[in-house]
Amino acid sequence: MALVDGSNSGRSSSCSLCPVLSGLFLSLDLQFFHFQDLGPLPLTVFLKLACIPAFPSHILCARVMLLRAFYFKCRVTNDTTGPAGKQPGAQLPSESSEIIFLGTGTSEGIPRVSCLTNPLKICPVCSKAVEPGSKNKRLNTSILIHYPGPTGQCNILIDVGKIRTLDAVVITHSHADAIGGLNDLRDWTNNVQPCIPIYVAERDFEVMKRTHYYLVDTSVVTPGAAVSDLQFNIIQEVPFIVHNLKFTPLPVWHGRGYRSLGFRFGNICYISDVSEIPEETYPLLKDCELLILDALRPDRSSSTHFGLPQVKAFTFPLWRKLGKSNPKEHFSQLCCMMHLMDHEKVNEGLLKLMETEGLDVQLSYDGLRVQITL
Repeated sequence: MALVDGSNSGRSSSCSLCPVLSGLFLSLDLQFFHFQDLGPLPLTVFLKLACIPAFPSHILCARVMLLRAFYFKCRVTNDTTGPAGKQPGAQLPSESSEIIFLGTGTSEGIPRVSCLTNPLKICPVCSKAVEPGSKNKRLNTSILIHYPGPTGQCNILIDVGKIRTLDAVVITHSHADAIGGLNDLRDWTNNVQPCIPIYVAERDFEVMKRTHYYLVDTSVVTPGAAVSDLQFNIIQEVPFIVHNLKFTPLPVWHGRGYRSLGFRFGNICYISDVSEIPEETYPLLKDCELLILDALRPDRSSSTHFGLPQVKAFTFPLWRKLGKSNPKEHFSQLCCMMHLMDHEKVNEGLLKLMETEGLDVQLSYDGLRVQITL
């Protein structure tokens, strides 16, 4: 995904992943991570997040995408302290809000097992992804919104990933990378909280009735078996409220004839899977300050995803179309990147957009945290 913004006054920080226990991840590996804040870094389009920093508890990340959401008023700074002036590793104050990129990659994740086990061809990005601290390591695209709610701090996931407490899950579409982890939520409903609200469009719920029928109708579950206890809430393409936070659906096309949803919350717009943005969605992007956008490949688009050239061609005219005379006031970050995207090399090229167009477009990465105001 990519973020586009122009205000150089926000902050972002990265986290280190410390594997404590390994098992299955993306069908092969599951890891229990404790994230540690490394301090702020220049905001670079943030793709999939495999870690969650500065939380009071460990985070369990799996091949699931919980909530994909966008957060408001991201500010970037070269300050040497952490968010809100805290030293690296310090927790955010309880009233602070942030977006955490739990994943920024494609459905199979990066590194790809097929690349690592190929004796005939070396994949440079997947090879770098196995190195400690590599920003090329990417889980399924997913973000966490962490903000103060009416009764305390709230965590809302966009598509299914894992966190210690979970107040709601918002689903963008019915592909496996967005809903495949629904049953993994039993970790919460069996041990942490009795049930989890799921917000999903009716067309995607109809798919869930087939792919996750035992979660929709728990009467068919074998006695004694443990499954997730989920409360399904059908959403329309109109604004809805989740724990005092307003979400505005952003209808887009994710391939010919396939409808997917982005979401806007505050002045943040999150569009993780998109091949075309229809005209009726443009007005919903008005006054957007932070745009998180799909960017699958560095060389071209595909039939189902934006590519980097399309992102570049889209973002600058977008601000003009919305009446923004100064694109520097806005920032874009990219996500849902495949293994052809080398984080450092692509970001070096994107820096030229700031010089030539005054447009701040950067790659995101797993573990990226962006402090926001809701």
